[in-house]
Amino acid sequence: MEKSKKLRIVNLTPHNIDVFLGEKKVTIPPSGIVLRAVMEKEKINEVNGIPVYVVRYKLPELPPKKEGVIYIVSSVIMLLLKAYGIHRDDMMAPDTNSAIRVNGKIIGVRGLITTR
Repeated sequence: MEKSKKLRIVNLTPHNIDVFLGEKKVTIPPSGIVLRAVMEKEKINEVNGIPVYVVRYKLPELPPKKEGVIYIVSSVIMLLLKAYGIHRDDMMAPDTNSAIRVNGKIIGVRGLITTR
């Protein structure tokens, strides 16, 4: 992916992504399409009457790569891509490790992350 090229950003999460670039805030609105991990759970035990489940997460169908487009996805989707050995340089997640918080609530991030 070229670093200097202007790209279209498609937010596949259900909420605005606010990115703070110094004093400037860039808001990436949701696209209306949400990419969610598929969770399957199976009850395996009980502890003091409390059910215990094993969960398995699967990737949903991914959008096709498009020239000049990057997709913002959740960190869960990024982890699943890594776990499945899938590298998509067009998929990124908000960098919540460097999140800006007010009263413990994330109000924005300073960048995006991807995996290799």
